[in-house]
Amino acid sequence: MEIHYGLAFANTGPATRPEYAVRFARAAEAAGFSSLWTVEHVIWPVQYTSKYPYHPSGKMAGHPSIPLPDPLIWLTWVGAATETIRLATGILLLPERQPVVLAKELATLDVMSKGRLDLGVGIGWLREEFDALGIPFAGRAARTDEYIEVLRTLWSRDDAEFHGEYVSFSGISSNPKPVKGGVPIFVGGHSVGAARRAGTLGDGFWPLGPNVEALAELFEVARRSAIDFGRDPDAIEFCASPPHGMARIEDEVAALMELGVSRIILAAYPFFSGNPEESLQEAMSRLPASG
Repeated sequence: MEIHYGLAFANTGPATRPEYAVRFARAAEAAGFSSLWTVEHVIWPVQYTSKYPYHPSGKMAGHPSIPLPDPLIWLTWVGAATETIRLATGILLLPERQPVVLAKELATLDVMSKGRLDLGVGIGWLREEFDALGIPFAGRAARTDEYIEVLRTLWSRDDAEFHGEYVSFSGISSNPKPVKGGVPIFVGGHSVGAARRAGTLGDGFWPLGPNVEALAELFEVARRSAIDFGRDPDAIEFCASPPHGMARIEDEVAALMELGVSRIILAAYPFFSGNPEESLQEAMSRLPASG
């Protein structure tokens, strides 16, 4: 199995600054990392009661005043300064976006980067963010599923027609089209619902956070859902992040590969301090090669 390594949270910390973002992206590409993944929040409520699902405290790390650049604009910036590294959202909050506009934005970025875009999507967890945007928090899962279909409809044909619960149109075209006729869509989230969505609609699946045992269960749900939906489960690219980062990397990568993971995504921020060129090269030298 061929294994690829990516870097998550790439648009945070010092990489929110334009010069450093380019430096880091070029260093990651030179070191052999295959992808950069950006996080997203349109706003950060000063006070919120929604529970952040990826930390026991229920709170996001950081502070409302920290910069968090828009993922698509950040990827466009570093994409213009690189040549081969894939540009990924990890994740984009799909139900917060207008899908007809988004289809144009994503296709444009894919064309301008010569087909390097991967779209990671999630349903969101921060009710206060939805409230600020005037978008209903309830029904966001169904909205996400429908928006995926809208994107693919507009990417696949001209004179397109779609009639759903949230979006309806006919006789419209959106161009340019993505380089390969579509942008790979990776489903994020570590719930059973996310696993089912990955199985029925996703080109890939990236559950952030669970241990190996939990991942095995989620991957099995995704595979069963794909089969039930008439899809080939082997067509889904499974991604994961080692629970302990670089600390136990060889053993954890081996365990993840046994589950069928072909893309390992590490947090970028441990490599922000000091010299990113040296730290990324050193990290890559420690990462297990393809099996």
